[in-house]
Amino acid sequence: MSQPVISVENLSKSYLIGHRAEQGGIHRYTALRDVVGRELRNAARKTMDVVRGRQIVQGDTVEEFWALKDVSFEMEQGEVLGIIGRNGAGKSTLLKILSRITEPTKGRVTLRGRVASLLEVGTGFHPELTGRENIYLNGAILGMSRAEIRKKFDDIVAFAEVERFLDTPVKRYSSGMYVRLAFAVAAHLEPEILVVDEVLAVGDVEFQKKCLGKMDEVSRRDGRTVLYVSHNMTAIRSLCDRAVVLRAGQAVFDGVSEQAIEMYAATNAARANRWMRPHDSSSEGASFTEITISVDRERVLSLSCEIEIAIEGDRLPLLVALDITDVLGNSIMQALPAASPFVPGERGRYKLFLDVVLPPLIPATYWLTFWMGPHNNETSDEVRSELCFDITESPTPGRTFPHTVDHGYIVPISRYRIEQAQPAVEDAP
Repeated sequence: MSQPVISVENLSKSYLIGHRAEQGGIHRYTALRDVVGRELRNAARKTMDVVRGRQIVQGDTVEEFWALKDVSFEMEQGEVLGIIGRNGAGKSTLLKILSRITEPTKGRVTLRGRVASLLEVGTGFHPELTGRENIYLNGAILGMSRAEIRKKFDDIVAFAEVERFLDTPVKRYSSGMYVRLAFAVAAHLEPEILVVDEVLAVGDVEFQKKCLGKMDEVSRRDGRTVLYVSHNMTAIRSLCDRAVVLRAGQAVFDGVSEQAIEMYAATNAARANRWMRPHDSSSEGASFTEITISVDRERVLSLSCEIEIAIEGDRLPLLVALDITDVLGNSIMQALPAASPFVPGERGRYKLFLDVVLPPLIPATYWLTFWMGPHNNETSDEVRSELCFDITESPTPGRTFPHTVDHGYIVPISRYRIEQAQPAVEDAP
């Protein structure tokens, strides 16, 4: 029996998180001796951390946070494994350990083969180098010879569709161009193991389909092993025969992808109507920090969203859009309040109030994806499938028998009128 390509045994990762002794952002009243004593204790703790080679943490108190705890699984050659879970569940931490970016606190990972990772926009790229130079740099990092890279070079450039900008420093690339080139390099330089995070959501729809097709090709035809993290349940369902569900750093399910999706959906449907950016998740530039939703069923069915946005540094004004999807991630409709950017690009924090009048929806659970970007083919931030709402009553008054999605999610308002037809006039004899 062949050995597994990836073997993860009791994997755990902890981080130290600092907290300041503040309430509401304002220091409580304390005497000078208390402030001096606190600062001396902090200085002593940080000195001991330096001596012991530990992480230096800012704050008055320190908390140990376990991003992963006792996660175990194995993957055979040619297998495509999906990793699903909420933001903050530990998915990205797992991939960073598998990609040798960070070390585990406990446990062991065994990898048999070269690993290519695509974890975030621009992974492994040097911003001052051109697209051409970064292709050779990434290939060298993966252990490829110059001849091997040259053999694949034309295929990489054609797949990424960046021919015109090949000799331009990648720091001038848009996020979409970054992703196209990074994925093309990772997929074409023939690693034995391909690790892909949700970063593919940054690209446009056509390129996402292209990437999914390529991952299916490299796994089924070339026999390479693919580890894929996504909130898009349709992609997980079509690509992966097996999936692992992570919750609060632990693997709560490992099995058939269809069952994993059902478990993930059933668990998440009962959660609150508020999302906050996890403290172990960071997003530079423009980002969503908090989202609260509510549904009004009294008069007209409507959805109200209160969205907090943080802008780091001046940038272009931004659009915000809301996708409403089914449990598999299939988009049903999109709300775009304005055709031109309406969120200011100046540095600061903003609160956006978004009201959406909903059409007559059949009883089901509906998921929300919040997107933000300066234009439709560049993403600044996205919160995918973290909030949902339930419709429990039929939009047709008096209807009691179940609706099925075979006939769609929306019941159009329809009216009827019936008249008695005039009897046919008999021909005269």
